[in-house]
Amino acid sequence: MNREYHHWYSPRLGRDMEFLVFGHAGAKVLIFPTRDGRFFEYENLGIVERLRNKIEAGYLQLYCVDSIDHETFYCFWRKPQDRIQRHMYFEDYVLNEIMPFMALKNPHPCVIAHGCSLGAFHAANIAFRHPHLFRKLVAFSGRFDLTLEVECFKNLFDGYYDENIYFHTPSHFLPNLACEAQLAAIRQMDITLVIGKQDPFLANNHALSRVLAEKGVAHALYEWEGRAHQGHYWRRMAPLYL
Repeated sequence: MNREYHHWYSPRLGRDMEFLVFGHAGAKVLIFPTRDGRFFEYENLGIVERLRNKIEAGYLQLYCVDSIDHETFYCFWRKPQDRIQRHMYFEDYVLNEIMPFMALKNPHPCVIAHGCSLGAFHAANIAFRHPHLFRKLVAFSGRFDLTLEVECFKNLFDGYYDENIYFHTPSHFLPNLACEAQLAAIRQMDITLVIGKQDPFLANNHALSRVLAEKGVAHALYEWEGRAHQGHYWRRMAPLYL
């Protein structure tokens, strides 16, 4: 299986960024790590190995990017407005540095946004905001509203709210989305949400599913037994849904 390590200095983020590529051809999967994960997390969790057959057959090519969540949503010494701004720089990095690299390396027309836990938020957020760039979204154990307070999970903006947070919260901007071009592109996507029946964000997944249905967006929502919010489950999910 082809494995490549890449890194460069990102002028948008003002720091070095690293990522891994697995595979040589096929649909391109943009993979975001969990909150505490790095660009090598997907490999370390054994999920890459579970996808080996599809990767070696040329069906999938994985692009595992790094996270800066501890500079954004979980950087609690920053003001909330600065946290979301730093996240916006990260999105800019993905859109204008990672995705052009992917396009040059592999001309396959299908790009899949994918992630687990907070990575699922990143995948869903970028796919719903820029649906013309993606053919598929696969979100495992996702939280799609970072302002929610559930169990031990707090509002990651400490009660602060502005239009940047609104437009980077799928549960908030999708219900009011009226742009027909954007909605048409979302309706063209293959969307799969997977969540545990005991996951604290099960209700958030149900709410997102209802919004998508109201907008005429076909999608699948699968519920797994238990919390299903760890590598053991994600290793089983990946071959089924990617």
